[in-house]
Amino acid sequence: MARNLLKNPAGEEQMEFWELTENGGSQWQVEEMPGDCGYNFGGDGVTKYFSTSFELCLKRQVVDLVAEGYAPDDLAAQPAVSVEDWYSGRTDCGCTYQLTVCLLDENEEILQEFKPESVTLDPDCDDCSWKPVNHTFNDYGPGLRFISFEHGGQDTKYWDGWFGVRVTGSSVIVET
Repeated sequence: MARNLLKNPAGEEQMEFWELTENGGSQWQVEEMPGDCGYNFGGDGVTKYFSTSFELCLKRQVVDLVAEGYAPDDLAAQPAVSVEDWYSGRTDCGCTYQLTVCLLDENEEILQEFKPESVTLDPDCDDCSWKPVNHTFNDYGPGLRFISFEHGGQDTKYWDGWFGVRVTGSSVIVET
């Protein structure tokens, strides 16, 4: 049953299934690889990405594990939960990227959270090509029912348009 529980992880269905928690600047946009001043993804058949703007753009999905077919008894065994996200910048404008993934109980209270430090990419001194972020949750206690996945960012020069961080290929997998 190990499968990606995020729907539309690479923008093939535009913004479908994503809750736009922050939609600043010129708002979220879906673009084709590699995009202006961009990089090819290099695998997995990913051909699109989500692009952010000059004010904060964040989007979220909350996965209901019982609705996805996981029995509460199976979840009580605390199966490993693996998450992955991919981000890149542009060759002409800096950007920031952030990710927050939370394991939630039936009341949507946090059991465990993964929130790495925000990343700032500067094309003058950083490699802005596609990079993965990975994390596996273990030993998070009983009661897992939901997983919240939220990511995004913005550009650092406040340019009108879509010069911020690009994200794609996101996944949440319960290792049962």
